[in-house]
Amino acid sequence: MSVLHLLAVLVTVLAAARGGRAVARRLRQPEVVGEITLGLLAGPAVLAFFGRPAFDAVLPQPVLGDLKLVGEAGLVLFLVGLAHRLQTAARPGRRAVAWVSAGALLLPLLCGALFAGWIVLREDTAVRGHAPAASFVLMVAVTLSISAVPVMARMIAERRMHRSVTGALTLTSAVVIDTLGWLLLTLALCLSSGSPAGFLRSLLALAAAAAGAWALRAVMLTPAARRLGERAPGAAAAALGTAAIGVALSAEHMGMTAIVGAAAVGMAVPRGGSSPWAPAVASVSRAGQALVPVFFVVTGVTVFGDSRGAAGWPLFALAIALGAAGKIGGGYLGARLGGRSPRSSRQVAVLMNTRGLTELVMLQAGLESGVLTPALTRVLVVMALVTTAMTGPLLRLLDRGPHGPASAIPPASAAPVVPAQPAARLKGAVPAGR
Repeated sequence: MSVLHLLAVLVTVLAAARGGRAVARRLRQPEVVGEITLGLLAGPAVLAFFGRPAFDAVLPQPVLGDLKLVGEAGLVLFLVGLAHRLQTAARPGRRAVAWVSAGALLLPLLCGALFAGWIVLREDTAVRGHAPAASFVLMVAVTLSISAVPVMARMIAERRMHRSVTGALTLTSAVVIDTLGWLLLTLALCLSSGSPAGFLRSLLALAAAAAGAWALRAVMLTPAARRLGERAPGAAAAALGTAAIGVALSAEHMGMTAIVGAAAVGMAVPRGGSSPWAPAVASVSRAGQALVPVFFVVTGVTVFGDSRGAAGWPLFALAIALGAAGKIGGGYLGARLGGRSPRSSRQVAVLMNTRGLTELVMLQAGLESGVLTPALTRVLVVMALVTTAMTGPLLRLLDRGPHGPASAIPPASAAPVVPAQPAARLKGAVPAGR
């Protein structure tokens, strides 16, 4: 019965995600914004309208636990395709990546520290909590500095920018920022527990994930593995997906986020249009993309299902203002110092303001550790949704300039992004999302 119950919930979640995408299209928002928003609100809406007994009957704890595993697996599989696609994108140059990464990380960290200082000085314990000051300030600073690679990738794909230098620069810099962000998050959690060993374990986990991914690459380059990719793409996709989940979960067990393990596997897959593993990567990415909405639902239940504490609207406004100012300002400054044109720098800056999925993962970690309170977590979730929703309209505003969307390539020359196309026709491209 529990399996049937889980399947029924999964079907409902995926149908709701489809509805969220339709609403987003009507509002001229990226489809992923509709998926995130509806997914986050689905559980709290059931709880508000039907009460706790009905909610527990629909989503009991065992089913919720299984949903969490499904959502995390979907996230890992999607990120394999995303990281692999970064290898075939235009090369932005190390100097540009370094400057954009620095600008879009350091200024948001400063804005986040200012936001944390405001909370310490002006808010009560229902918002502040009881975490050590150093841990709290660092955690809040990190949450304002993150850029969501998965959500950003889907926005870039929808605009046909995934093979442009601007798109590659933004995605590559976001991967660097998120990797450093996870290390800082781990440090914040260590400061809250008083143990520096956790931070060292995370560094070890990062090295282990890289070693595991490149060992997998060595296997995939063998003649036997190449034959498997050519003759049995379904089996190759299953093997790749299983290996990716194994590496990702191992990294998470050692103290690093599963996202880093998944990205390492995706970067290690042999690239090129003639690679026999290209169809397998495409299949794995499609499967992950279909399951990611499950993660949003689980996060919404966790964050909005706890009604303890409340924050006033000025705190919401301050979080949104500082979050946007840090990312847009830092991204633009970094891109200009990295040699990009003013127009390309504005596009990078707006895209860097995308948070979404990665932000939700970090907020959940902060909430579960006790460093963030439910009230403050809700403030930061709203900030993530608003800043992500700003991206589409701001990019359209930039497109109204005299030269149009200069960094996007024409649809006729863009790689196919429609998931329904057969793998054989993809020629190595991995679907980036609807």
